[in-house]
Amino acid sequence: MRTTVHLPTEVLRAAKAEAAARGETLKEFLTRAVVHELGDPSHPATRGRVRLPLVGSSRPGTVDVSNAGIEAILAAEDAEKHGNH
Repeated sequence: MRTTVHLPTEVLRAAKAEAAARGETLKEFLTRAVVHELGDPSHPATRGRVRLPLVGSSRPGTVDVSNAGIEAILAAEDAEKHGNH
C-alpha cells in the first residue's frame, strides 16, 4: 500500500543514511521501524506486548518490590548490558 508521510528533513536524511548503512531500502527500514514500534500485526502474539521493565518474583503470583529494589534491578541490568559486572 502506498501512503505519503511528511518527515522533517533531518529525520529523512538520517533514515536514508541508516538504511544504506544496513544495506536495505528506505521502505524496508521504515517498515521495520514501524513494526518494531507497533508489533507485527500478522503475528497475534506480538500484539499488546508489555514494554515496561518486568521484575521477577521469588514467589510467583506476588509482587513485593520497592522503588529502591526496582532501581537496583535496573542498575544491575544496565551494568550487565554494558559489561560493568
